[in-house]
Amino acid sequence: MTQHIHEGAARYQPGHHGNNSPVPSATQALENPQQLLTEHIDLWTSAVRHKSTAGRGSNRKLELAGINKLRELILELAVRGKLVPQNPDDEPASELLKRIEAEKAKLMKDGKLKKQKPLPAVSDDEKPFELPEGWEWVRLGAIGEWGAGATPARGKSDYYGGHIPWFKSGELNADFISTSEESVTELALNECSLRYNNIGDVLIAMYGATIGKTSILQVRATTNQAVCACTPFSCMNNLYLLTLLKAWRKNFVGMGAGGAQPNISREKIIATVIALPPLAEQQRIVAKVDELMALCDQLEQQSEHQLDAHQQLTETLLSALLNPAAGALTNATSAQELNDNWQRLAQHFDLLFSGPMGVWAIDRLKDTILQLAVMGKLVPQNPNDEPASELLKRIDAEKARLVKDGLKTSASTHVSDKDKYLELPHSWEWMRLGNIAKFIDYRGKTPDKKDSGVRLITAKNIRFGFIDINPEEFISPDDYEAWMTRGFPRIGDMLFTTEAPLGNAALINLDEKFALAQRAICFQWHNPDIAKFMLLQVLALPFQTQLLDQATGMTATGIKASKLKEIPIILPPLAEQHRIVAKVDELFALCDQLKERLQHASDTQLNLTDAIVKQALS
Repeated sequence: MTQHIHEGAARYQPGHHGNNSPVPSATQALENPQQLLTEHIDLWTSAVRHKSTAGRGSNRKLELAGINKLRELILELAVRGKLVPQNPDDEPASELLKRIEAEKAKLMKDGKLKKQKPLPAVSDDEKPFELPEGWEWVRLGAIGEWGAGATPARGKSDYYGGHIPWFKSGELNADFISTSEESVTELALNECSLRYNNIGDVLIAMYGATIGKTSILQVRATTNQAVCACTPFSCMNNLYLLTLLKAWRKNFVGMGAGGAQPNISREKIIATVIALPPLAEQQRIVAKVDELMALCDQLEQQSEHQLDAHQQLTETLLSALLNPAAGALTNATSAQELNDNWQRLAQHFDLLFSGPMGVWAIDRLKDTILQLAVMGKLVPQNPNDEPASELLKRIDAEKARLVKDGLKTSASTHVSDKDKYLELPHSWEWMRLGNIAKFIDYRGKTPDKKDSGVRLITAKNIRFGFIDINPEEFISPDDYEAWMTRGFPRIGDMLFTTEAPLGNAALINLDEKFALAQRAICFQWHNPDIAKFMLLQVLALPFQTQLLDQATGMTATGIKASKLKEIPIILPPLAEQHRIVAKVDELFALCDQLKERLQHASDTQLNLTDAIVKQALS
């Protein structure tokens, strides 16, 4: 096992795909920027970003970052005039602007459009790139009529439930929308400052996390104040405006940054400078964007299928190895048999632990290693080891001493056969968690947080196997003395989270005093020598499964200390515990080396996509 993981860690080098084919250079000069969309398909599809998680590291949380960047690049090329060729026979945008001005004048004359405040001229400083032939710089306010919505008084029931759709910013989830969560009445339309938008109007969200989301109406509708609507003038293609607003979403998000509630205003939107193409080119751009986005959809679907297939293969092989009915790793009776069974996985090592899913597969391998460890299948038993029953006697003696000194414990001592969730080697023992450790927890309202003082460790700081001091929180020294009445955690004790994220655990390595918040428990083992193996056991899937079975609450994300104390725990001979911990440390170190190399390769691919985007836009 060690040999195969070590070979894997040495084999995968940054700058290669999972199939070991070279990553194309991002510095190759391409005369046609569209070539960047097709010549680097492998890079776009293989560049992924692994989303972080505070809980178990085995959940597949991947973002298809390369394809997302490709979509952004297509939009950016489109609105810069680099996606389709210019046609000298097109009516230039300067003529389009003249016709727009004529249309505005007629609408104002007919009383259908209010007189608008003149927009400032576009200065040279506001022009981010060189315009293609036939394009013009213009502000968004010049190409349509813009207006925000409103929210009718909630206290007036006769304003709601009518036949007029009323959209909120969170509902702008598709290019075309027609069905709203709520509707308003004619009375609301007549009495409130609602804008009644037309079919084909373009909506853009202005508040919070939805800033810049955009859609086209397929029905006449109203919106709340978090949405601004544009009725484009007849000389403006609304599909091109939709494309333009999508391309500019990051800019709109940047405009809204800085406040407690990020938002942009109608004024900021209409003042935004854009490059306006000729109308005929707008139509060609929209057609090309649709074509390329359809390609992205296909690539995304194919990538998802490949990732799902990789995940299924990994799960199947590792599950087979852990299935006693298959006569695999968990059924091995000797180190030689274990090594023989391992070959079944080793045959697929290159496939499983490479490519976009490689990091996830390594985390699953680490889960498997932990499970083998707590089942007694990772290292051979030694008949000369002192049996766990003798260790258990010493633990019981220490518990009795603590009880005599005032320790209260309510955990039952017997573990029935129906509660034993694993088959164990004959020299191992079962007991309940509450009988091998003192539980230190803190109840009531956690003291007020301070800018400095004594560090406070909360459930957010206890990660899966380690303590992260960020985010940093503190309480006053006086509150520390008043709060820490149930005992003081020590180096080597285990911290454990009792609510979401449930089941995170880590050994204490902080050499400073700290307070422990609610939703975190400290285990002080009656024999400190068992701490490292107990951490492996608590993090392993068999214990985590028991934990979830005992969880309570609406979403089963918390556990009471009384139930936690009753969970059966495994106790191997102490000498074997030390051998298991050493072997896990060795294998995890090799897994981490392989994971680091794969992550480096993934980062390189992401950097290459950034370089390609920069090159295409230069």
